[in-house]
Amino acid sequence: MLDKTRSTAAHAVVNNPKYMPGFGNDFETESLPGALPQGQNSPQKCNYGLYAEQLSGSPFTAPRGTNERSWLYRIRPSVRHTGRFSNASYPFWKSAPCLDDHSLPLGQLRWNPIPAPADELNFLAGIRTMTAAGDVMTQTGMAAHAYVFNADMVDDYFFNADGELLVVPQLGAICVFTEMGIIDVEPLEICLIPRGMIFKVARLGEGPEWRGYICENYGAKFTLPDRGPIGANCLANPRDFKTPAAAYEDKEIPCRLHVKWCGKFYATGIGHSPLDVVAWHGNYAPFKYDLRTFAPVGAILFDHPDPSIFTVLTAPSGEEGTANVDFVIFPPRWLVAEHTFRPPWYHRNIMSEFMGLIHGQYDAKAEGFVPGGMSLHNMMLPHGPDSIGFETASSVDLQPVKLDHTMAFMFETRYPQQLTRYAAELETLQDNYLECWDGLVRKFDGTPGIK
Repeated sequence: MLDKTRSTAAHAVVNNPKYMPGFGNDFETESLPGALPQGQNSPQKCNYGLYAEQLSGSPFTAPRGTNERSWLYRIRPSVRHTGRFSNASYPFWKSAPCLDDHSLPLGQLRWNPIPAPADELNFLAGIRTMTAAGDVMTQTGMAAHAYVFNADMVDDYFFNADGELLVVPQLGAICVFTEMGIIDVEPLEICLIPRGMIFKVARLGEGPEWRGYICENYGAKFTLPDRGPIGANCLANPRDFKTPAAAYEDKEIPCRLHVKWCGKFYATGIGHSPLDVVAWHGNYAPFKYDLRTFAPVGAILFDHPDPSIFTVLTAPSGEEGTANVDFVIFPPRWLVAEHTFRPPWYHRNIMSEFMGLIHGQYDAKAEGFVPGGMSLHNMMLPHGPDSIGFETASSVDLQPVKLDHTMAFMFETRYPQQLTRYAAELETLQDNYLECWDGLVRKFDGTPGIK
């Protein structure tokens, strides 16, 4: 039925949205009985006076395994959800290639959380680009954003033609109302909004601010990684992904639709809500996933495995085994490896790593990396545990131990991540980050027999 019980104001959620389980499934859902045609996609006349419309997330001729589209049955066709566009400005949201002028040289970088807004900001205005990689015009690469906001998108709506948005809340739950339905997302959950899908974001619960991270993926869409020798189970299991049931907003008042297209922003006024899809079917849809349902695998005898075993979602590139973007988490887990340095080892990598901390403490950093913070280790720059973490892990009694109350993540890409001027000049940039490795002093003794 028509969803009139959910308000866009904070603290006013009355009912819980409904979800359908599965990753990449072909779903069907309707808000009114009989709104969804059966046996065909585009009848001569749709029930309830609805319009049939297809939303394609892939080329028409893409192979069946990657072909994505959904049929929407809506109050107005989406051509009525746009008018004359005017230029709009969101100066803190940047796209690749990012050639911002700043004086910060190359290096390993880390930030504390971005400052709380002094003025009223909604989700869209609160997005701050930290890095961008690849080229938005050729649909390769990604951008890493942080967001902080304290107001709802009430009569403002948005869609991103440049890529899909992977939203990772860190502080404060949010309601993401999309064309396809409503998704409530809390910290330790993620939400994916497909390319081109209209949505708005409101606050849930109480708090002075809501903050988190976003990966804007310009390339091939996120999918589940192949498990290889792991087999059919573990990591992110398909049944734990939840796609919203149909819900619509029947609102006939002046509204604004904002669009990001080829790195630029535009806005148009319309006289109604564009979230008017009463029924839909298909496999191009938003979803959410609870990171606490990730089933990690790891070393059960010796050595630390590659972090790729913690990949939740991957966006492939044209080169097999080399991702356009990987979304990797470091969840609670048991550490049992014998004769082993258990934290992540020191390494250099062709991938560029943007990291955030949702909750707790990351095991490779004893101090300085705080929830809501971020770090950047670009391609081939060395990184690894700080000196305190190294000394502790090198001398601790290797009993089985539960690494608990933690959740860090990484947006990892094959492309170098270019720093924005905002990130380079952000007041929370830690000037002393490199000092975390100062205690890694020479221990070498070449005397025969010395261990």
